[in-house]
Amino acid sequence: MTLSLWLSLLGASTLISFTPGAGAINTMTNSLNSGFRRSLWGIMGQQAALLIHVMVVAAGVGLLVSRSPMAFTLIRYAGAAYLVYLGVRLILAKAQGADDIAVQGRESAVAMFRRGLWVNLLNPKAIVFFLAFTPQFIRLDAPALPQYLIFIGTIIVVDIVVMWLFFAASAKSFSRFTATERGQRILNLCFGTLFIFVAALLIFIH
Repeated sequence: MTLSLWLSLLGASTLISFTPGAGAINTMTNSLNSGFRRSLWGIMGQQAALLIHVMVVAAGVGLLVSRSPMAFTLIRYAGAAYLVYLGVRLILAKAQGADDIAVQGRESAVAMFRRGLWVNLLNPKAIVFFLAFTPQFIRLDAPALPQYLIFIGTIIVVDIVVMWLFFAASAKSFSRFTATERGQRILNLCFGTLFIFVAALLIFIH
């Protein structure tokens, strides 16, 4: 991959990562509920999903999914349903006092990783996006493996930096709300509603 092509990939990846979506909402929620540092576990789960998406596209399965209305629709509804589930669970979550948080502890790293994985994995538009995006940076007359490694490595590093140092860090400005039960309920309502809103976009915008 030439330097000019890589710089184009870097710029495109940065813009894409800054686009608000379910991953950004999930990252901010983790940062608020479990802390800035531990929110990285959810981000890593999201990156694992991106890696799977690129592997699927590289294997040609993405083309099959994009050309199969039934397969695309099933995955789309599954992804939307999962986001609605996360949103409703957040809205109905009981606000915790400081003593409750100390007793119950914060969410486990495995749980955050798993949720991050499913948030990004159950998004069929990501497969279609990578199907259209990937060929722009892969040359057929050059060895494929090094190109794919640079491609996915750039996307993952950029997304980690943006998610952690921008979205997770931005959530710290809301930290004063988490100190009170009323503030927690307001934030849970806001972020839960955002999850449901993203799910609605996934269903109604084609």
